[in-house]
Amino acid sequence: MQNKTMRPVYWLFGLPFDAVTRDDALRSIAQAIRERQRLFLSTPNLNFLIASQRKRAFQDSVLHSDLSVADGMPIVWLARLLGAPVPQRVAGSDLFEALMAGAAGPVKVYFFGGEPGVGEHAAARLAALGGPVQCVGQHCPGFGTVEEMSSPERIAEINASGADFVVVALGAAKGQAWIEHNRAQLEAPVISHLGAVINFVAGSVSRAPVWMQRTGLEWLWRIKEEPKLLRRYADDGYALLRLLAGHALPAALAARKRGSGGVAPSTLEAGGGGHLSIILRGVLTSAQRGALMSRLAEALPTSTAVDVLITSGTRVDASLLGALFVMRSEAERHGVILRVEADEAARRAFQLHLATVLLEQPALPDGPTLVPAAL
Repeated sequence: MQNKTMRPVYWLFGLPFDAVTRDDALRSIAQAIRERQRLFLSTPNLNFLIASQRKRAFQDSVLHSDLSVADGMPIVWLARLLGAPVPQRVAGSDLFEALMAGAAGPVKVYFFGGEPGVGEHAAARLAALGGPVQCVGQHCPGFGTVEEMSSPERIAEINASGADFVVVALGAAKGQAWIEHNRAQLEAPVISHLGAVINFVAGSVSRAPVWMQRTGLEWLWRIKEEPKLLRRYADDGYALLRLLAGHALPAALAARKRGSGGVAPSTLEAGGGGHLSIILRGVLTSAQRGALMSRLAEALPTSTAVDVLITSGTRVDASLLGALFVMRSEAERHGVILRVEADEAARRAFQLHLATVLLEQPALPDGPTLVPAAL
């Protein structure tokens, strides 16, 4: 799989988004299946974004994903507002339709969730189509707790099916929680909560016309098909207006006010006791980010702790925050402690971007800490 430090991630108001196209995402899915490597795919839409601001466990489930794609035009619009190069909407439903068309070769899928009988209809339809996606199992767990839905017998049944892709449909919050609870025990290389996919495959709900999907009006069609979604969309729309007024527009104006001047190279310096110091200055350009991440990947296997120092005048934007998220994720994967130091102005910028989770400070073990003279 791709070096994870090079993930093209951008931070949008509480969640990370990979700047990938639908074809990029499909290649990652195909590669994960082919090489039997884990790919936890999250497909955040506006509802995910709003829910992540209210529930830390829900936010964490997306932060722990291996690939997080923009499943919703409002996400793409927010990215454009902040200058983040998220190229297009990558809907989970579009990914599954592409798999059904053969984009990743033969795929064995297990459906977990959905309304009673829907999984059976989805499995029967896939069998009737005779295409490359084959359903090797399905289960409707009802309305129990995540723990009640996660018995050893159930996990063993899913693993015994030999599934390449576990599609979960329990509602976003419970679905993500179920994946978090069980992903270490599940053997399928790809797992994702794709709530509407099982309905689309079964034919119980139809998808919106393409022009509505592309213009951000799919929610109107979804309300027609599933009137119970009206309250959710109304709540999300109101929350989006508040997000725009309180965070998105001020962040965009701040970025334009500061412009792109004052660019200075970011550096990575070694210190005693396996400590590293990453010094961020000015505007982190894509070229600097690539070089910085390459050096970080080389250094992490022999490090015990990393200090990230955000100096005065550094522009805190979607790119820098995305890079910081990747640094934290990779440090955690290597068992390395990462600590962020930022001044008051930078901390206010973190708050504006709903990124204070990236400032959380883990306890450092006993030993020297590098304090660069450059500061």
